[in-house]
Amino acid sequence: MKQLLLILFVLTVGLANAQTKREMKLNAGIITKKLQQTKKFYTEVLDFGVSFENEFYLLLHTPNRSAEISFLQPNHPNQKPIFQSAFNGKGVYLTIEVEDVDEVYKQLKEKGVQLAIDIRDEPWGDRHFAIKDPNGIGIDLVTYTEPEE
Repeated sequence: MKQLLLILFVLTVGLANAQTKREMKLNAGIITKKLQQTKKFYTEVLDFGVSFENEFYLLLHTPNRSAEISFLQPNHPNQKPIFQSAFNGKGVYLTIEVEDVDEVYKQLKEKGVQLAIDIRDEPWGDRHFAIKDPNGIGIDLVTYTEPEE
């Protein structure tokens, strides 16, 4: 009986741990003074939705809700020092994989969005272009294709 209970316990803990690992979700966060400009850019240019916001925090989601990104006001008294310093505009990029990069390119051009990199094919298999958000973050919009032979 003890062995059966031990086996059930091990299986239950193992199953719980396996479920926890599969449910892990990443939410990248950027600390910025430009919360309103950022909200406007992501919602109007990229059609993101607002999951949550208050006076110092903004949580956005992709149109299909498959991913989220957050923005936090710097030096907010509710936040610990690790979450105080503002992003300096360098060293971060986002990649957004889309089904039809040519269609997204056309839509953003029609909206008058400034391009950082014009649409192009890469030998490793990307068809992409890039824009920048109000914080200086490069956003690579890409449809993956087969690499050139």
